[in-house]
Amino acid sequence: MPKVLIADKLSPQAIDVFKQNKVEADVKTGLSPEELLAIIGEYDGIAVRSATKVTPKVIEAGKKLKVIGRAGIGVDNVDVKAATTAGIVVMNTPFGNSVTTAEHAVSLMMSLARQIPAANASTHAGKWEKNKFMGVELAGKTLGLIGCGNIGSIVADRAQGLKMKVVAYDPFLSKEKADSIHVEKVELDELLKRADFISLHTPLTDSTRNILNKTTLAKTKKGVRIVNCARGGLVAEADLKEALTSGHVAGAAFDVFETEPATKNDLFGMEQFICTPHLGASTSEAQENVAVQVAEQMSEYLTVGTVTNAVNMPSVSAEDAQKLKPYITLVSQLGSFAGQLTETGIKAVKIEYEGTVAQLNTKPLTAVALEGLLAPLVETVNMINAPVIAKERNIEVSEVKHDRQSNYQTLIRITLTTERGSRDVAGTLFGNKPRLVEVKGIHLEASLAPRMLYVNNEDKPGLIGNLGKLLGEAKINIANFHLGRNSNSDAIALLEVDQPISAELLAQINKLPSVKLAKALQF
Repeated sequence: MPKVLIADKLSPQAIDVFKQNKVEADVKTGLSPEELLAIIGEYDGIAVRSATKVTPKVIEAGKKLKVIGRAGIGVDNVDVKAATTAGIVVMNTPFGNSVTTAEHAVSLMMSLARQIPAANASTHAGKWEKNKFMGVELAGKTLGLIGCGNIGSIVADRAQGLKMKVVAYDPFLSKEKADSIHVEKVELDELLKRADFISLHTPLTDSTRNILNKTTLAKTKKGVRIVNCARGGLVAEADLKEALTSGHVAGAAFDVFETEPATKNDLFGMEQFICTPHLGASTSEAQENVAVQVAEQMSEYLTVGTVTNAVNMPSVSAEDAQKLKPYITLVSQLGSFAGQLTETGIKAVKIEYEGTVAQLNTKPLTAVALEGLLAPLVETVNMINAPVIAKERNIEVSEVKHDRQSNYQTLIRITLTTERGSRDVAGTLFGNKPRLVEVKGIHLEASLAPRMLYVNNEDKPGLIGNLGKLLGEAKINIANFHLGRNSNSDAIALLEVDQPISAELLAQINKLPSVKLAKALQF
């Protein structure tokens, strides 16, 4: 009988689920790292929340471990890379606390509108300052959502019930999806200009870090109120304090902070600032949901081998895994390449398979391609839930297998249709190593390294010299340089670099004559 350790406090129903599935479950919470190391070798699985850290040492000591279950979304406390290397499935429950987090955001918005925390403290102190706490109505106001995925959509629905108008900035939100949830899709500047309240519901990525900063806050309507129940780091806290002090921002409410636990913060003590200690998922219903889900998922994997909501591997049988392994790397890179170049809503994705790969089970490959494509903007995406997220966003996904002869033994092509047009990227395997062979119809051959610089430019003299000079002055070493062009003088330069490219340097490259678009890519 499989044996699981429940290392963090979970709903008692989780234990019942394990028992019903003939999985033995031991509850041992509050273990020190040394105590966990001493006993983990006895277990086939470990179920955690956020307290227990599943480190490389724990994974190494867990000789029998087959699955790590995280009751919740984030897996920051699990070393996924070490688990993957050890062949351990890491599962989470990405949708178990969506309603709870959305409701907390709405609660904070209402608290801001009516100054409820301050009025509560004043009344408890016996002051009865009735005229001090003048609030504003939510009805008729405009709520701006930065991010409109699963949680953002729920917030939109609740806000519409309060008779608010909802606008949303989300590059991955299609117009059809926006229309179906009665949300007006806008660009960020338009949202900042119109919103009376702003609520953030986007993952923390390089493109969203400090998305509300001194510059963007200055573009907001005077008297705006800001809610963040998503991720610390989305709002530049020092810039927000300045905006609150000046009165440009009327109030803010945070459940998350750049540094947590947030035992001290420059925003603490400000009258216009409301805060809670990361309570977004803290309801009895949410805790029960994620506990039951993780127990069901772990039980199914340990008893029948079903993989659900894994963050580090596709849903694929053991027989197919070995055959698909090199192709998984290839489609992941192709999807990531296309996703990092996408700056607008995606309408459709077509994935074409030619040659040897067309004879294999390509469903897992399509899921991995979608994961790579969506990962830059959707934090919780993985190869299991990527097709579901694409469907929720009204992205039409098609998979085509060709019997036709190709220039390559095997070829995979991903074509994106966005609000601005379409483009494709194609790759193949050379000795089981992934290679990029075509971008936007332009032929070039390149391997994808951890740091790449992509430059789309007009094919005119001087670019290589100017580009090399800028990189040299910034002490960026070029490891490889790949070029391609077509008959219409459209060219692509793809460079492997050894050092990170700063935002300032990227801005300089984009200003070079003939450059259409330059982006720093990571793989």
